[in-house]
Amino acid sequence: MNILEIADLGVTFSTETGDVPAVRGVSLHVRPGETLALVGESGSGKSTVALAAMGLLPGSARASGRVTVNGTEVVGASESSLARLRGRTASMVFQEPATALDPLTRVGAQIAEVIRNHRPVPRAEAAREAVELLRRVGIPEPERRASAFPFQLSGGQRQRVVIAMAIANSPGLLIADEPTTALDVTVQAEILDLLRRLAADSGTGVLLVTHNMGVVADFADRVAVMLRGEVVETGPVEEVLLRPTHEYTQRLLAAVPRLRFSGEDSAPVEAAPVVELRDVAVQFGRGPRAVRALDGVSIEVRPGETVGLVGESGSGKSTAARVALGLVPPGSGTVSLFGTDLSRSRGRARRALLSGVGVVLQDPVASLDARMSVAECVAEPLRVHRRGMPAAERRNRVAETLELVRLPRELAGRGPRELSGGQRQRVSLARALVLEPRLLVADEPTSALDVSVQRTVLEVIAELQRELGFACLFVSHDLAVVQEFAQRVVVMRAGRVEEQGPTMSTLLRPETEYTRRLIAAVPVPDPVEQRKRRTGVTA
Repeated sequence: MNILEIADLGVTFSTETGDVPAVRGVSLHVRPGETLALVGESGSGKSTVALAAMGLLPGSARASGRVTVNGTEVVGASESSLARLRGRTASMVFQEPATALDPLTRVGAQIAEVIRNHRPVPRAEAAREAVELLRRVGIPEPERRASAFPFQLSGGQRQRVVIAMAIANSPGLLIADEPTTALDVTVQAEILDLLRRLAADSGTGVLLVTHNMGVVADFADRVAVMLRGEVVETGPVEEVLLRPTHEYTQRLLAAVPRLRFSGEDSAPVEAAPVVELRDVAVQFGRGPRAVRALDGVSIEVRPGETVGLVGESGSGKSTAARVALGLVPPGSGTVSLFGTDLSRSRGRARRALLSGVGVVLQDPVASLDARMSVAECVAEPLRVHRRGMPAAERRNRVAETLELVRLPRELAGRGPRELSGGQRQRVSLARALVLEPRLLVADEPTSALDVSVQRTVLEVIAELQRELGFACLFVSHDLAVVQEFAQRVVVMRAGRVEEQGPTMSTLLRPETEYTRRLIAAVPVPDPVEQRKRRTGVTA
């Protein structure tokens, strides 16, 4: 018996401008112990299929067809029936951990609550299980982290907490919507190994929604490719990834960034740094619970240069980026922006300094105001820093910027929550570029994008960088993207700089075992080759 069966599923959204079909005639199944990967571009309908399988479609959606989970009909089911299903028979890992975690509740308590909602477990035992689940998903010091709030964890650590909650009750079906999007490659490999063991040991079926073809090659048994709400190709993973028949699948695979194992470094930039961190240390908290986030970190980015900042979750990458933005004050060391010491800049002068910086944060849901339209979100920096700009000129600038990041103008009037994850990330990018900044700080700017849009966005950033000459501090866990996009790379580990240098020489001839391990963990979109790599690493 299939753990999940979808037959002729259709989903239509009611909007102010009329009905919008999002999914049309989709038929899929997942067997116990099997992983089906659902891939496609942002807006293709893959996340809508996942939500329909859990009975989580919004009120504006109408579903038709049949969806059964372990024999239970989902379409048209009562909320009480669905509540019994969710968390025990089926669980879901959402794309953005910020939407799945309560910011005011400690993470251990949140996991324990999921356990106690479905099993008659004493409170103390549930707390112990929560710590063990944190250990299983690779969170360091799980006893201490269990008492942390979500905001005290890195983006990757929050995603691992969400995965721990999803597997807390050993569900028969796990629906994973971009489960490794926020994770670095080494933790991604660990999480995939964990999910693989879960499927093998307990017979859990997995519906994996992802745009990462390396993850598909590493983890999936079968693949279904979606385009504009329809499944255009499906089959065993080796057949689809190595011998695709549909033109769209071929185009997706051609856009996948791949690590190159040959090449030359570009000429170094000889100019004063746009931003410079010198021997910076940052500590969060006090006493025995204090966390040393940065320890003696020195980084500089020069005009027209892109510096890639890589490392595992919790290595300090995002903290270093926030220090460069003046959002986190250093406990010691100095931060210079455009030649000015940030610690000595105040008031209007500080605002003028920061107006030359564009920012793309890791989580678009947290960074975009849900009460604003897309156009208002993008226009916000213009209203703050260009108060004298006429309204008509501001509207034109917003429309031009949306076009630069390949977003259609008709989306300008929608709210952020009406967009797909990839579309929201492009709105964040448009807002960062609208002021034509001298420095772009990008924290995982393409992590939520499918591969074809990712390539387009990176090409847009590179083209604008050549035209405008801005510097870019590029935080990413995707080493293939960093190799393609950055001239220099800084490898971080546990709050320190492990090594840094020109991108090609650092990634082709790494000096440290840690960097070599990062490179070896990058999955490739070839299931045969990836199986050999995984076996070799395991051996």
